[in-house]
Amino acid sequence: MEDREYGNRNVSSLSDDEKENLLLLHSAELLENISQSKEKYRKIVQAGIAQWVKDFQSGHIKVNTVDDLKNLIEFDIELQKDEDL
Repeated sequence: MEDREYGNRNVSSLSDDEKENLLLLHSAELLENISQSKEKYRKIVQAGIAQWVKDFQSGHIKVNTVDDLKNLIEFDIELQKDEDL
């Protein structure tokens, strides 16, 4: 297994508390990145839904293309699922 550097120290020389803190920091950063990505995707999905509704209202979209809207709505719901956790 490869030893990684942490500052000027090797990870294997860190105390258990330091390793745990490093792991928690890494996990928090990952969760923040995921949250930011979801937020961006939701904005894109919401813009897509708004455009679909406009196109539908103007007659550019016929009822036989409702699957596009359904997919956007389902994707939006998936992105929202763990926002309340």
